[in-house]
Amino acid sequence: MADTKDHGIALPALVALVISSAIGAGIFDLPATLAQGATPGAAILAWVITGVGILMLALSLNNLVLNKPELTGVSDYARAGFGDFAGFISGWGYWLSAWLGNVAFATMLMSALGYFFPALKSGNSVPAIVLASLVSWALTLLVTRGIESAAAINTIVTITKLVPIFAFVVVAILSLKAGVFTAHFWQNMSTNVGGKLVFSSATGAGIADQIKNCVMAMMWVFVGIEGATMMAARAKKKSDAGKATIIGLISLLIIYMVVSILPYGYLSLQELQHVQHPALLYLFESMTGPIGGAFISIGLIISILGAWLSWTMLPVEATSLMAEQGLLPKWFGVLNKYRAPQHSLLLTQVLIQIFLITLLFTDEAYNFAYSLCTAAIVVCYVLVGAYQLKLGLQLKKLSVILPGLIAVVFEVTAIVFSGMQYLWLCTILYVLGFMLYLRARREVQQAISKTELMMMGVVIVLALGAIVALATGNLKI
Repeated sequence: MADTKDHGIALPALVALVISSAIGAGIFDLPATLAQGATPGAAILAWVITGVGILMLALSLNNLVLNKPELTGVSDYARAGFGDFAGFISGWGYWLSAWLGNVAFATMLMSALGYFFPALKSGNSVPAIVLASLVSWALTLLVTRGIESAAAINTIVTITKLVPIFAFVVVAILSLKAGVFTAHFWQNMSTNVGGKLVFSSATGAGIADQIKNCVMAMMWVFVGIEGATMMAARAKKKSDAGKATIIGLISLLIIYMVVSILPYGYLSLQELQHVQHPALLYLFESMTGPIGGAFISIGLIISILGAWLSWTMLPVEATSLMAEQGLLPKWFGVLNKYRAPQHSLLLTQVLIQIFLITLLFTDEAYNFAYSLCTAAIVVCYVLVGAYQLKLGLQLKKLSVILPGLIAVVFEVTAIVFSGMQYLWLCTILYVLGFMLYLRARREVQQAISKTELMMMGVVIVLALGAIVALATGNLKI
């Protein structure tokens, strides 16, 4: 009998999975997004800090994959470490993040199509929302009929992501103007006659504030870093999943830094801040002409459609697993004749549609969508780090404690400094989840503890506060 390991996923394929899962629409707008709040020096420092924080998360995932092989996915880690309610919080957060990421894909796809059809350029005009809705419903229909992303499709999508990016890097290096880059490396900082450091109006913030301005966008482009660990059971060697996560992370960090920092040497900070979305498209057009812009645009469109199809399936996989574990009603796990969870897909699509409509009322549609997505998944990542920390304390091993501790501190600090308002908005969606959790516990005849009720009460109060803040204009979308 042949060794089953021969049929597993090899290390190079796992590395490709990490890179493909993480690289979505975000990288195509990184230069302009970071330029809104930081000079190149501060952006580089932010990348280093974010890289260390995400590395600790990756090491935590690696350790859990190797030492807790019976567990599946980020919600299982939370459930094993802190109980069913924590598993629900993590799984629901992952589900929220997945479909909110699709809303971000929708706005970026419309902006990319706007290169050819100007009416769509803003990403949140009425024509853009209508077309995005049609695409979203079409992808949902495909998945309800059992359509899955084959390896060949994933390979094509990965190439369409990387080829335009590497082409941009080469041209950006050739277009680099050293004088422009160094002129505003620390442009926010200058020295007055008295010799004291003062801040100019280049970004309106000091170095620490600039770093905080970058963190949310940087965390967004690493969403999906858990891709290899989620496929560990199918790897040729379990240890390869951890290696792939580390190799993939380092590769991503290099790609992201190069793509986001090089444009600072092509345009002044003020010019870069006003580049249209998606930034890579219009920067490449400026460097090479209309053909270059069309090249990046087509690559981006194919890339987003491929990623959007994959992330249409991911959220319903999370809810199906939760239904099996009694964390969501069995209704979520019901399969149609094509063995697709049709109920879960339909609910997910309805919520995507509602959020697409809300984008008509915000000037920063893409930033709003990706910020909500990132805030939701941070909850999952914090619980992964916390479980790693708990295991380290039980084992009394510093090598296990440190990655978990640093991951928790980084994720919590990042969301507090850069996105608490988005986490606050997410509490409204958690209240919807609580109603479903209560029903699920009744189905499996499990009582709700006083601690769970107290935690729900806190979140409900926060959600009511968010609704009031939205109604009074104190919290804007």
